[in-house]
Amino acid sequence: MTYLNQFDASLWQTCDEYYQQLQPLALQLQDEHHLNVNLLLLAIWLDNHHYPLSIESWQRLDVEIDTWEQKMLQPYRKLRRLSKANLAADEYQQMLDVELMLERKAQALILHKLKQLADDGSQSNLETYLSLFELSVDTQPQLLAMTHQAA
Repeated sequence: MTYLNQFDASLWQTCDEYYQQLQPLALQLQDEHHLNVNLLLLAIWLDNHHYPLSIESWQRLDVEIDTWEQKMLQPYRKLRRLSKANLAADEYQQMLDVELMLERKAQALILHKLKQLADDGSQSNLETYLSLFELSVDTQPQLLAMTHQAA
């Protein structure tokens, strides 16, 4: 079964709440293991809503989003980080705002791709997504705890 139009942008509001609780860990996983924070949060959301995706679907999502981010988001993020010492606080905030806009564009792309995928997974999305980076939910108890929250 494909999801068709079962998902809308409101899922990112819940993912934002997850991010507030997981920000240091999510950024650490992004920086050290190159995980995509949006996909990580999506995996938790999907688990909490009982929509398992296959490893192939996660690989496809990861590759397509990574390709877009390598062209758009990652160069901008690198520029922002390099510029921090040379910018006034308000200028730096403007750069952060642009980066957030690019993150929202990535979320829209993820949502578009998600609507094309079937719910054909056999294990948790978090477990599957982390496995792409040779990580395990057993080593990330804070993430695992997020999948037990009420949907």
